[in-house]
Amino acid sequence: MNKRIYQYALCACLATGAAACSTQKALVLPERITVPVTSDNNSDTLSLTGFEQVFQDPHLRSLIDSALRNNYDLLSASQQVSAAQARLMMAKNAWLPSVNLALAAGVDHYADYTLNGVGNYDTNLSPNISKDQRIPGTTPEYFAGIRSSWEIDLWGKLKSQRQASYARFLASTQGRRLLITQVVAGITGLYYELMAMDNELIIIHRNIKLQEAAVATVNIQKAGGRATELAVQQFTAQLLSTQALEYGVRQEITALENQINALSGRLPQPTKRSTVQDSAALPPIVKGGIPAQLLLQRPDVQRAELELTAAKADVKAARAAFLPAITITPYAGYNAFKANLLFQSPASLAWGVLGNMTTPIFNQKQLKAQYNISKTSAYTAFYNYQQAIVNGYQEVATALNKVDNQQQAFTLKSKEVGVLKEAVATANILFTTGYANYLEVITAQKNVLEAELALVSTRRNVYQGMVSLYRSLGGN
Repeated sequence: MNKRIYQYALCACLATGAAACSTQKALVLPERITVPVTSDNNSDTLSLTGFEQVFQDPHLRSLIDSALRNNYDLLSASQQVSAAQARLMMAKNAWLPSVNLALAAGVDHYADYTLNGVGNYDTNLSPNISKDQRIPGTTPEYFAGIRSSWEIDLWGKLKSQRQASYARFLASTQGRRLLITQVVAGITGLYYELMAMDNELIIIHRNIKLQEAAVATVNIQKAGGRATELAVQQFTAQLLSTQALEYGVRQEITALENQINALSGRLPQPTKRSTVQDSAALPPIVKGGIPAQLLLQRPDVQRAELELTAAKADVKAARAAFLPAITITPYAGYNAFKANLLFQSPASLAWGVLGNMTTPIFNQKQLKAQYNISKTSAYTAFYNYQQAIVNGYQEVATALNKVDNQQQAFTLKSKEVGVLKEAVATANILFTTGYANYLEVITAQKNVLEAELALVSTRRNVYQGMVSLYRSLGGN
């Protein structure tokens, strides 16, 4: 009967162990998105002749260098990279045995009706032991030596954790690279915006002088009886309106300088920049399709892909947690129940080793929950990776079209400004000779001011398109 009970118990233990050793299914993700590469000439290259020259302004480069040194977000990102590197170091050394120097002291008092109490009493009566070997009634214990523990990575759990840490370390470096690209693009965009405001200010000053001359002319004509007070009022109102524009532009300049200072990690101060004449040329024309290789090298795409790799490794580690773990715990050192006998070699030398295999049984639900969490995180990382590719594709496509369209619009706007300037000269001549009224002169002056400001805006959009292209290509 007892034999049958033992057989049943053994079968139950084997069944429980088999259930505990079962693991979850391997992770299977959906198919990845196929990146369409479009181009007018069916090429997979992007013609960037002269692209590097766009950012060669010495004052701009100085601002960028200052921002890369002092931007607080970048400094914080550097610390995050260091933290990820430290976690990687921990994961790399997780497979090594832990070896600790141990100094331990304790005391036990065994009751008379216990195994140790009876054994110690009987041992002390034996004639085969010396005086130093007699066990005290209240028994101290001293140990000085080395204790170790080593988990054998039989199923690759520690290896998967190391792979996940390495992928997250690389992802943190890509995150910092992404932030660098954003800082450089932000500084560059604000810089060209600032130069556009300078250009608007020059245009406003030039038009103010022209309108002041027109006011003086109409006052002379009024004195000669050739113009009315209404004409003087209209010309004066136009002059005041243009003068008011100057202060709005100055406020924009102050706001832009403060934004640049904030990105550069410094207190408000004037921003050194080139004059409008020094940067009158437009950036070179950019033509070509969307390069898939550059698109996949964007830091946000790279980071998303590395996060996906880390999530996959987490799933592998979670699956391995269902399997038995083998741990070896050796020790060696001096061991005695009297302090003065502790270092008497070889009598006090002691060593031992224990092999331990543990299999999860009652915490299967916790392990399964952790596996489901890791699996969900992997799907989330996969969808984030897919979305990063989609975002990158549309950003590059938008930036390319913006540069092309704005460059063509600039050409037409330049011609428009030339025609309107001639119209102003014609209107002034006709007005002084009596063939045009003052409203026609005012309209011509207003149109040329608006056209010149629109030309500045178009030129600024060309540069902003180049900055957007730089950002969308990940700084490449």
